Amino acid sequence: MPQITYVQPDGERRSIAVNPGATVMLTAVANGVAGIVAECGGAAMCATCHVYLDEASQACVPPVSEVENEMLESAAAGRRDNSRLGCQIAMPAGVDEIIVHIPTHQV
Repeated sequence: MPQITYVQPDGERRSIAVNPGATVMLTAVANGVAGIVAECGGAAMCATCHVYLDEASQACVPPVSEVENEMLESAAAGRRDNSRLGCQIAMPAGVDEIIVHIPTHQV
């Protein structure tokens, strides 16, 4: 079964089995993953589900949309080239794993 792996700032890893279409944000909230606040509930309006997408996972997901790009500018932990909103990353069919790194803070 596919999985999303969350890497905490201290390096602790947690993998959660998901179905295709599950988002990084909703999966984190449903499973109590620390560091994902998700204040707007997945509307790409708050940047509190900001993650750093692992290099190995970047080719597996669609590129950043214009709305996501604008919202990432307000990410509390600072934007990087691999910054994404967890609410905008859905597990694609045929992918075994997506790895995301959680920033040190969201607000």
